[in-house]
Amino acid sequence: MRRLWLLFAQTVTVGLAIWFIVASLRPEWAGSLTGRAGATHSTSSSVPMIEAPANATPAQGSYRDAAKRAMPAVVNIFTTKGAREPKTPFMDDPLFRRFFGDQQEDRQFSLGSGVVVSPQGYVLTNNHVIETADEIEVALADGRKAVAKVVGADPETDLAVVKINLQNLPAIVLGHADQAKVGDVVLAIGNPFGVGQTVTMGIISALGRNHLGINTFENFIQTDAAINPGNSGGALIDVNGNLLGINTAIYSRSGGSLGIGFAIPVTTIKTVMESIINTGQVVRGWIGVEPQDITPELAESFGLSKKSGAIIAGVLKGGPADKAGIKPGDILMEVEGKPVTDTTDMLNLIAQLTPGHRAKMTVLRKSQESTIDVIVGTRPKPRREEQE
Repeated sequence: MRRLWLLFAQTVTVGLAIWFIVASLRPEWAGSLTGRAGATHSTSSSVPMIEAPANATPAQGSYRDAAKRAMPAVVNIFTTKGAREPKTPFMDDPLFRRFFGDQQEDRQFSLGSGVVVSPQGYVLTNNHVIETADEIEVALADGRKAVAKVVGADPETDLAVVKINLQNLPAIVLGHADQAKVGDVVLAIGNPFGVGQTVTMGIISALGRNHLGINTFENFIQTDAAINPGNSGGALIDVNGNLLGINTAIYSRSGGSLGIGFAIPVTTIKTVMESIINTGQVVRGWIGVEPQDITPELAESFGLSKKSGAIIAGVLKGGPADKAGIKPGDILMEVEGKPVTDTTDMLNLIAQLTPGHRAKMTVLRKSQESTIDVIVGTRPKPRREEQE
C-alpha cells in the first residue's frame, strides 16, 4: 500500500511540474486548461488579439487631418495625344492596310496630377503635364470626371492652369512658403505611376534651390517626401493641409524616388497663376542682354575685389540695354537698388520689372560705377522645340 501511495505522489508531482512549464511558455493554454474566465484566446480565432476601442484618437504625429483636408482638392490628370497622320498615302487604301497592317502611330496616353485652386474650376498643374496634349481629362477624388481646357501656361516656370466645368469643387488653401523652414514636415499628394491618389511624408530638405537647369526661373523647395512619375503637378502641403508648392521634378537615376524631389513654391505659384487667369499669359521684364557668371579667373582679369554681379557678355542690337548705353564687358551690379549676386539673380530681378517702365541699373565699367536708366522691354516667349 505504501508503494502505491508513493507512486501516486510521484505521478501528481510530475503532472504539476509539466503544467507549470506549459503555463510559463503558453499562458493561454493554461487558461483554457483551467477554464478560467480570464483566458486570452477567443472562440472566433485561434490567434490571441487585442483591439483598440473603435473611437480611439489618432496617435501623436498622425497627419490624417492634414491629408483629409487637402486630398479632395488634388486631382488626377489624364492626357491624350492623337495619332499622327499615316506615313504613306497608300494607307488610305483598305487593301494595302489589309496586307501591311495599320502603319499609323498609336495614340499616346500620359498621366499627372493637379490641384484645384478655385471653386470656379481652375486647376493648377505642370506645363510639361499638358503641353503636348490634344485632350485633357481631370478626375476628382470623389469620382467625378470632366474635360479640361487650357487657360494658359508658363513654360519658364513649368506651370499651367486648366479649367473644368463642375459644381461644388473643393479648393485647396494656399499656405505661406516664405515662412517654411528646413526640417518642417511636409506631405506630397499625387498619382504616382497611375496607382491612384497617394500620400507620402517627408521634410523640407532645402529652400531656394536653383542652378539646377530644370526651369528658366528656379526657386525650388527640396523635399525627401517620395515623389515619382505621375506626381508631377500634385500638391506639397504642410501639416495643416495648406499648399506649399507644386511637385515638379525629381533627381533620379532609375526613374523612381531617391529622396530628392523639387516643388515650385506657392510664392511663385500665386504670381504666375494670377497672371495666367487674368491675361492668359505671364508678362516679364527684359533688357536684351546675354549675361555670364563671374568666375575667379574673370574676377582676377577684371581686377574685381568681390565676385558678385553679372558680366554682360553680349547686348542685343536695338534692344532696351543697347538703347540705354549698356555695353559688352559691363558688370551689372544692381537692379533698382537690389544687389545682383549672379546671372540667375539678375534674370529674376529683371523679370520682375514692369515692361514700359524706366528702371535704374548700376553697372561697373573700367572700375567705375555708373547708374543707367533702362526702359524695360517685354520678355519674348520661349521658342518651342520642333517636334520630331
